[in-house]
Amino acid sequence: MTERKSDLWPEYLKPIVVLVAICLVISAALAFTNDFTAPAIAKAAKETAESARLEVLPEADSFELLELSNLPETITAVYAADNGAGYVFMITCDGYGGAGTMNLICGINADGLITACKTLSHKETAGLGSKTAEADFKNQFIGSDASLSGVDAITGATISSGYYISAVGDAFAAFKIAQEAQR
Repeated sequence: MTERKSDLWPEYLKPIVVLVAICLVISAALAFTNDFTAPAIAKAAKETAESARLEVLPEADSFELLELSNLPETITAVYAADNGAGYVFMITCDGYGGAGTMNLICGINADGLITACKTLSHKETAGLGSKTAEADFKNQFIGSDASLSGVDAITGATISSGYYISAVGDAFAAFKIAQEAQR
């Protein structure tokens, strides 16, 4: 009987070494690409955010991020218009899709009236809770004061629209805090 020569290197180790080398080269290429594109991605995100702020408070010329304490937990950021036109509130609230599943932006002018609300992202049920992102729902907020009188929930999607309305109410609480801080 002939003894079989050990095939350890060609059958087992060589494929492992080749795959590890390929993984290292691909990982290095991805890291390089990420480093190369990160500034452009950050710039685009900044421009998109600025555009969204201008969309909900078009009278503003530019914005300053305010560092405020004691904000409602749904308010993630507050921006003041540099020309005194009002404030923009970044909001993350619960929805029927779960905790923190709706991201909104709301503009309130210096007179305390909503200039616009917009849904930036959500995980609500298509055809029901997703209606909070539609013009018919969000346009009813325009011109509203802190009482939000005349703003109605969506039939069949009362949970999502209720959270949305409550979050806009939180924007008014943050509006008062921002006004006091800037006096």
